[in-house]
Amino acid sequence: MTKLSRIDAGQPVLLRPEAGDFPADKWALLDALTQAAENFGLTHRSLNVLRALLSFFPDRDLPRTAGAGVVYPSNRVLSDRLNGMPESTLRRHLSTLVKSGLVARHDSANRKRFARFGGVAFGFDLSPLARSAAEVFDAAEEAVQRRAQISALRARIAAARQRLLDDGLPSDDPLIEDARLSLRRKLSTDCLETLANAVEGRLTIDAPAKEMSATPHQNERHIQDTDKSISVSKNAPVKVSQPSEAPALSDVLDSCHEYQALFPTPAPDWPALHTVASRLHGMMGIDQQVYVDAKRRMGAERATTAVLCILEMLGSVKSPGAYLRALSARAESGLFNMQGMLKAAKTAKLSADNFV
Repeated sequence: MTKLSRIDAGQPVLLRPEAGDFPADKWALLDALTQAAENFGLTHRSLNVLRALLSFFPDRDLPRTAGAGVVYPSNRVLSDRLNGMPESTLRRHLSTLVKSGLVARHDSANRKRFARFGGVAFGFDLSPLARSAAEVFDAAEEAVQRRAQISALRARIAAARQRLLDDGLPSDDPLIEDARLSLRRKLSTDCLETLANAVEGRLTIDAPAKEMSATPHQNERHIQDTDKSISVSKNAPVKVSQPSEAPALSDVLDSCHEYQALFPTPAPDWPALHTVASRLHGMMGIDQQVYVDAKRRMGAERATTAVLCILEMLGSVKSPGAYLRALSARAESGLFNMQGMLKAAKTAKLSADNFV
């Protein structure tokens, strides 16, 4: 019990014998083969047949001497022990075990399996499995490490892909779509490593610029508008607003009109606009926690303005919640261009009301 309590949770335990401990434990070898079945061309059904063969050997330790580990059950007896496996299927998997080199076949003249006094036995010899113990355990350890590496790479790809989506990258971007499809396939570690580096390479790392004549924020990312969509642009000189700077109420009322289709009563002051935004964000698919976090990181006035502007540009913003999270992160870093967003909202053409 003390030994088991020291095993790392969730880690497979391979009972590998030391060099001088052969013959090997047959069940430990079977467990190792389960991990490394692909290396030996075995399937789970082949392993079930091998388990049945091992169950006919009386000792737990397999001998290494050729011919010392012969078992001789008939196909019918094996089939019964395998819960009625058809004999045609059984013969196919027995042939697979023999081809793998882990089991040797010693046939009598009439291909019957039996034993005689004096040490003569005809059947399946399990001693090759004991002689291959070192190879089996090495392959099992390699397989466990390979699967752990693949799991780690898949986790990196999934995390980087989600961060890109949260930063506003469209879901139909070729790299995003390639990452999504790759997570549903069985790929090699080399392919996954290449994809992980490509996806993580798209993540923007904010770092101070070198030898700049102005503040480094002038060359960082900002939200700008185009005729078709809202995109993230690099190296565009813009004046960003400070975290505590609130937009002018008159600018917000002049740029945002779409909310009036849902709330006809005019909102001439900030408290009224706050009420509108608190009721509006749920209709737009923005979670309550995202909106609360935006108010904390951006300030109430700027969070309200962001919600109203997103409504104006809703036709070109695929995920309002992810978009607001990205704006909150930029605002917290002092990189949010509030005036640029108001201008984009003012020129957005969602409905005829924008021209009133």
